[in-house]
Amino acid sequence: MKQNSKIKRFILFSFKYKRWIFSFSLLLIVLFYFSLPKPLFKAPTSIVLEDKDGNLLGASIAKDGQWRFPYSENIPSNFEKAIIEFEDRRFNSHIGIDPKGIARAIEQNIRNKKVVSGGSTLSMQVIRMARGKKNRNVLNKIIEAFLAIRLECSYSKKEILATYASHAPFGGNVVGLDAASWRYYGKRPDLLSWGEAATLAVLPNSPALIHPGRNRKALLNKRNRLLDRLYEKNEIDTMTCVLAKEEPLPKKPIPLPRHAPHLLDRAALEHFYQKKNKLTRLKTTIDPFVQKQTNQILKKHQDRLAANGIHNACVLILEVETGNVISYVGNMPNIKKEHSPSVDIIKAPRSTGSILKPFLFAAMIDDASILPESIISDIPTQMGNYRPLNYYKTYDGAVPANRALIRSLNVPFIRMLQKYGVAKFHHKLKKLGMTTLNKPPNHYGLTLIVGGAEGNLWDITGMYASLARVNNNFYHQNGWYNHLDIHQPKYVKTQNKKEKKLKEEANVLKASSIWHTFNSIQNVERPTSEGLWENFESDKKIAWKTGTSFGFRDAWAVGVTPKYAVGVWTGNADGEGRPGLIGVYASAPILFDIFNLLQQSNWFDQPEDEMETIEICKESGFKAMPICPNKKKIRLPLISRTSKACPFHKIIHINKEGKQVNSSCENINNIENKSWFVLPPLEEHYFKTKNPTYKKLPSFKENCFDNQNSKQSPIQMIYPKFAAKIYIPIGYDGEKNKSIFKATHRDQNTILYWHLNNKYLGQTETFHEIEIDPYPGKHLLTLIDQKGNQIEQKFEILEK
Repeated sequence: MKQNSKIKRFILFSFKYKRWIFSFSLLLIVLFYFSLPKPLFKAPTSIVLEDKDGNLLGASIAKDGQWRFPYSENIPSNFEKAIIEFEDRRFNSHIGIDPKGIARAIEQNIRNKKVVSGGSTLSMQVIRMARGKKNRNVLNKIIEAFLAIRLECSYSKKEILATYASHAPFGGNVVGLDAASWRYYGKRPDLLSWGEAATLAVLPNSPALIHPGRNRKALLNKRNRLLDRLYEKNEIDTMTCVLAKEEPLPKKPIPLPRHAPHLLDRAALEHFYQKKNKLTRLKTTIDPFVQKQTNQILKKHQDRLAANGIHNACVLILEVETGNVISYVGNMPNIKKEHSPSVDIIKAPRSTGSILKPFLFAAMIDDASILPESIISDIPTQMGNYRPLNYYKTYDGAVPANRALIRSLNVPFIRMLQKYGVAKFHHKLKKLGMTTLNKPPNHYGLTLIVGGAEGNLWDITGMYASLARVNNNFYHQNGWYNHLDIHQPKYVKTQNKKEKKLKEEANVLKASSIWHTFNSIQNVERPTSEGLWENFESDKKIAWKTGTSFGFRDAWAVGVTPKYAVGVWTGNADGEGRPGLIGVYASAPILFDIFNLLQQSNWFDQPEDEMETIEICKESGFKAMPICPNKKKIRLPLISRTSKACPFHKIIHINKEGKQVNSSCENINNIENKSWFVLPPLEEHYFKTKNPTYKKLPSFKENCFDNQNSKQSPIQMIYPKFAAKIYIPIGYDGEKNKSIFKATHRDQNTILYWHLNNKYLGQTETFHEIEIDPYPGKHLLTLIDQKGNQIEQKFEILEK
């Protein structure tokens, strides 16, 4: 009766104060729900860079000086079993607090008359770590228990364990299982042995035990007791237990890997600096084997380069299909501090030298401005105040475009760019991905093709890879172009599928033009010490190009196959030039060592759908005319049918003695019509010295006149060019130097008469050179030959 009476009173009380009880209960629920801080942990974490397989490439210490890797949900099973056995045996069954554990802790503390056990579960330890340094008293213990229950309501057991493993202290400034695994054992957590996992499991309980100079026996005993308990629970067998106990304890912390320090700095700047990224872990596309081997290759070449005062080098390797970076070495490994080892040269703008020439070659084939073998003038050239020179300051007169590319001749490419247009080429380079062209085209002018602009290895290697990608995919896309094939390199690993934006027209360059360009630079020629040229051959088919900047400050080598694109730069970070700092000598050997490391692939597929057979003139390389005596058929882009026909063959009339004649001086029955390959006088002057088989035009029979070519003078000035401005310096003796003027005549035996301002200077025969000392001001130079042919040339002598 008394019990029923108590129940009745409780019910009446509840009804009477139900509003207050409901409000109080609601308040408790709200407090319970919002009691857990979000996020749990606000401590800064290390920036961690991983390769494509999840191995550590490098890491930076957190802002508070701790090696604290970001949260990881992956906990190795051996560590999971070890930590649960050591810290919280009923972890998987309790609700955040363990009454049995608490009772056991109270009993132990009373028996020992001091605190020897806290009875904290792993959930409570997570809360304690999240709350920071709080006094360990009863009140805080109750708060931890309350919040641990709340934690269990929102997080799974796996998430709680992962949170604990990511934030537990492991001695010194090492926080979290990931950091501890790398700092003490130099490996990923999933590769830890049972002995290593057990060692790390006992450390958070007593982090000071890891000190290399003391407590080693206590740490060993703790670990071995844990292994015995795991054996008793049948988690490990006898052999595993015995072998695990034989494993040594870690000594002092191991330095973290530094396989890609410059990429780590770049990733930190691009992905984490002043950005609110919760997870400071970045998985990259880097291939660990290729990255390590590339570092070794650079080390192998270090002494060779350093002997010539060349201290810096960088390498970028891309996978063509995806544009993924598989190796990123931003500077020479292990160089002295005075040589700027921390500078990432891959993204540093440097003078491009000749490395852009293949893009102009492809662009001009693309719009039929040239054919691959079209001859280009290679003669002394003056363009305003600019006078380009070839490497050895020699000239070929005329050279096929593909050979000019192979030999990296400056003068022909300057003339090609003048024909193509600087603005047009500037725009083309930007569309291909050259981000360093931040000035208008007229700022660079014609020097754009010979190093007048700055580029970085990131852009340039990416541009070569994009061209290879376009050529590769043209066949697989049934003659269509994916406009997204041209893009920058990527180093962040993603699961995104490749996007396509297919169109019939090429975005920048056609596959056929790209194929001819790559085909031309398979066998690059290099200069010898004697000024001659020899083939630089490789046992692998690689399209490659070198570049050397003015003053020998930058040496480039970029190579591409259907599978890989490799870029190499060598030089000095401070811009110091060195003799012999030439692309083919300094950078090309590194390039070929790297290609020997990479998997070999077949050559580029020829884009047949975009090509047709066209007949070209063997001598000129232009589209053949009917009068061209020697022709050959080659596969060329479809647009090549609109290209210019051979301008160098003409029909001449000769008699039986081989002299040129016409109907005014020879019987028509004695005249033979013949096709003749004729170069302009200046081109001929240099061409015949390099090509002994070249046949000059026959001279005219006496009393015959060249009616057909009367408009074209056989005389041509070599120096000075029209409207040239000349400054004549003072010599070492203090006297003013004289200027040597040069000319050429189609008939080698002709006498030339020189006049300056209508005053006779003298005459020359065979070698037409004369020394002149004109006063400052404007002048008129006149040359006349024995037949009355004459040319005039204006020039100006500058006083200062």
